[in-house]
Amino acid sequence: MGHDWSWAELFPILRDQPHVFNGIIVSAIILVIVIMGYKQLKKTEDDIVPSPKLTFRNAVELIVESLANIVVDTMGPRGKEFVLIVGTLGLFILFNNLSGLVPGFLPATDNVNTTFACSLTVFVLTHYYGFKEHGFKYLKQFVGPMWALSPLMIPVELIGHIARPLSLGLRLFGNITGDHLVTAIFFGLVPILVPLPVMFLGLFVAFVQTFVFMLLSMAYFSGAISHEEH
Repeated sequence: MGHDWSWAELFPILRDQPHVFNGIIVSAIILVIVIMGYKQLKKTEDDIVPSPKLTFRNAVELIVESLANIVVDTMGPRGKEFVLIVGTLGLFILFNNLSGLVPGFLPATDNVNTTFACSLTVFVLTHYYGFKEHGFKYLKQFVGPMWALSPLMIPVELIGHIARPLSLGLRLFGNITGDHLVTAIFFGLVPILVPLPVMFLGLFVAFVQTFVFMLLSMAYFSGAISHEEH
């Protein structure tokens, strides 16, 4: 981080797309972790008492359990249905955010195309779950409490829903880009020791922005399946 050179330059086809390269690398790392975790789980599934040592299996179980607890604690009992999508998005965003702290890597979340792809995924799935839960009654939320107010409420609701992916994508993109630029400037000015506090700040930002994205996504999913307003 902080250097113009990127590992993507080693691959001519991705030389001009370092963010795509980083996204592929992060996805591959997550996939390897999932495969290794699954194999480790199959090997030790008969072990009733887990190893007291910090093993790869224990580490993976801790990550999965922590993500599941966050989703369930936020969304309630039905949060279990959303652990997969929220957890996948959270891990992808977090690993990309953290990769920006490694020299030669440009986080995919530093590119608006990636952040909007994540936010549009949440947007589409929000309405998918809404229709799945309520059928066409889901559209009543756009009308408002009274049909007489529908000419006013429909445009307001449409604007509000369209603003969701824009807000999610721009917030993540802006914060990660800003953090990346600040660290890059410090590296360029004083490459030894001085950038360390900024890197710790970048570590904090990486986790906070991931949590914010997950939290807002869960809020949208909860609103879509809620029966209180439908």
